Amino acid sequence: MAPLLLPAALATALGLWGLTRHDSMWRDESVTYQVAHRPLGDLLALLDRIDAVHGLYYLLLHAVFALWDGGLPALRLPSVLATALAAAGVGALGTRLAGPRTGVLAGVLFALFPATQQYAQEGRSYALVTAGVVWATYLFLRGLGSTARGWWVGYGVLLAVACWAHEFAALVLFAHAVTLRLMGKPWRRWAVAAAGVLVAVGPLAVVSAGQADRQLGWLGRPSLAMWLAFLAVSALGLLLSRVPALADPTVTALALPLLIVPPGLLITGSLLKPWYVDRYVLYALAGLALLGGVALDRLPGLLGTVPRRGAAGLLAAALVAAWLPASLAVRAPESRKDDVAAVARTVRELAEPGDGVLFLPSRRREWLLSYPALHARLHDLALARSPAASRSLEGTELPPDAIRARLLATPRVLALADPDGQPLDPFPGEVVKRRTLEKYFEECERVRVWGAQVVVYARKPDPGSAAIRGADCRRGDR
Repeated sequence: MAPLLLPAALATALGLWGLTRHDSMWRDESVTYQVAHRPLGDLLALLDRIDAVHGLYYLLLHAVFALWDGGLPALRLPSVLATALAAAGVGALGTRLAGPRTGVLAGVLFALFPATQQYAQEGRSYALVTAGVVWATYLFLRGLGSTARGWWVGYGVLLAVACWAHEFAALVLFAHAVTLRLMGKPWRRWAVAAAGVLVAVGPLAVVSAGQADRQLGWLGRPSLAMWLAFLAVSALGLLLSRVPALADPTVTALALPLLIVPPGLLITGSLLKPWYVDRYVLYALAGLALLGGVALDRLPGLLGTVPRRGAAGLLAAALVAAWLPASLAVRAPESRKDDVAAVARTVRELAEPGDGVLFLPSRRREWLLSYPALHARLHDLALARSPAASRSLEGTELPPDAIRARLLATPRVLALADPDGQPLDPFPGEVVKRRTLEKYFEECERVRVWGAQVVVYARKPDPGSAAIRGADCRRGDR
């Protein structure tokens, strides 16, 4: 049991360490938080229009919040538990392939990966998907060594559930196909189970394909940095699998395809359709952990002149020196793109009764949607229909002329904008917002927080109209 319990306990402890990330929350988590809090009917209506790929996860979080509306801990604890299950699964795989010591080391290594720790503390589906794929891989391995059909039934059911949590989990089927080829195992039972998975996830694939432009339209082609990261991790896996004294052929046949094939397919396919984000195939790190577990198990024995305990101590010291700074970094608000909680705190400090709020661009409305009481205090100048009423994530906005009219009738505006240097949306409504603020308002105050800025504007007096007197930048002097 140690290969399961030790990695699971470590992953749980690391997940609970700094769970609230200094009371920060980034935009994707904010979407989860506000969507999961919608009434069930509104949530299902949203999934019919967008985000169906995350539907199962949103329903799970909806149930969690119905039982315990515990804020950030409730948002993230399911991911902590899922990561513990995934680490235990890696331990089980390592034990099955190469023995208990390899299992313990592989599971512990997986729990220690900075990326594992990052998504263990995130209110998104990636840790849950990873747990499902890892344990499905374990059932796959058991099925290869047994005549019982139950392993394949369990494999198909569990992998189908993982695919419903995020359909890119299906890419692991290609990795398993490569493993079958490398091991020289029969294909028939796996093929039946794989076909069942594809049939089960088919409805989700059809719906999400129709939502893809709205869902993933923000993605561009993989950058050079993405390619270099993928190639570096793949090269490390190949190196570990090609050093005879540090590798095990059976482990390599399972772990190397798991590490390389899913992200390789996704990043290559993204040259045609840009869908690549590394967290979508987080589960591939289980392959690196298995290769690393074998290497760590065998390395001390190769250091003939160094006592085993001394070698183990040196390895542990080197790992801690490399691991601790990265582990601290993923627990900082700066480890994500922005900090929704910091934006909300800043707005709360700056807002006065009667202020208008403007989101630049409109999708940044998500920064306040997880704080409905704060959002309700402000006049959302561009909003036409709320997110729930429009069955959308951020709501719909008024035509440009109506936005301009509302702005001109508002003495004081809080603009929530991206940091300086970010690309500006070319859409007519966004252009009108920027031009109206520039021409008819003066900037009073600008507060920069991580990944965002809150700018206070006051209306300039209109010399052609005695009715428009303008506003005073001084807070409290209205």
